[in-house]
Amino acid sequence: MCLNDGQGRKHDYLRISVTDRCNLRCVYCMGEEGIEQIAHHSILSYEEIHRVVEAGAELGISKIRITGGEPLVRKNLTELIDKISHTPGIEDLAMTTNALLLPRYIEKLKQAGLNRVNISLDTLNPEKYREITRCGELQQAIDGINAALKHGLHPVKLNTVLMKGINEDEVTGFLELAREKPLHIRFIEYMPIGDHDQSYRNHYLPLSYIEETAASTGLPLSPVPLPGGAGPAEYYTIPGGKGTIGLIHPISKHFCSSCNRLRLTAEGTLKACLYWQDETSVLPVINNKKALQDLIRKVLGDKPFEHHMVANGMCNPDKPGTMRGMSQTGG
Repeated sequence: MCLNDGQGRKHDYLRISVTDRCNLRCVYCMGEEGIEQIAHHSILSYEEIHRVVEAGAELGISKIRITGGEPLVRKNLTELIDKISHTPGIEDLAMTTNALLLPRYIEKLKQAGLNRVNISLDTLNPEKYREITRCGELQQAIDGINAALKHGLHPVKLNTVLMKGINEDEVTGFLELAREKPLHIRFIEYMPIGDHDQSYRNHYLPLSYIEETAASTGLPLSPVPLPGGAGPAEYYTIPGGKGTIGLIHPISKHFCSSCNRLRLTAEGTLKACLYWQDETSVLPVINNKKALQDLIRKVLGDKPFEHHMVANGMCNPDKPGTMRGMSQTGG
């Protein structure tokens, strides 16, 4: 079965936020004081999440990504992984994580059916890691990356948000890392999500900077097919590289025309576009599969053709962007 939106785009990918809580406080994700957290009783149960997955799978959803916040801070996550991995129609099950807790849970996650991970890593400098995350230790993230490689969660992708004045001086270091290890490093443009407009204006850099830096350091990028997954990155190899470099341009080069994703927030709202405010609760129909499927079709039917994030951080005043932070949406 094929699940299309109002623009005719095929949708086979559902991103599920299982919590808004996180064990880090990254500067581009939330304010220093954190966020007003969703009450535990307002978070979808694993059974409710699985009902959405089952309904979606019957419509054509085949790829699932578990996100947060930090998904591994939610107790007994392997129970949900196991349920989803055994759902007819689901072919790929991935997770985005900061990897700090990955060594503790990775064996159970893989046994439960997790296929692969994307790991957030914005710097290779321990002091800068603490500054960006406000509390993290880089070595814990490195240990998580090594655990993912050791246990064969392939491909292992690193998500690196490019930020002017913060980590643009480390691009060469990340290129070298992709040359030395079988890691797929995806540079992502900083997005004005939530109330981060001013920070965005101060730190945004287009990903043309990556291409220019790669060329100037003797590590030019050559296009290659996807290493696996459902994301919007353009992938490249570098000379002698064991891994790849991916570029995700949500601002400078919209990929809205090929968007294939739907999002389920931790408290149970469906979002057809990361940037728009529009969201619809599944709770009124959570126990009725047909009504839930009708709701999924309705949400996708109303999906806009594109967002209006642009390089100056402004958007269409008649269609303001979401005020949800990234940790509250799931990316």
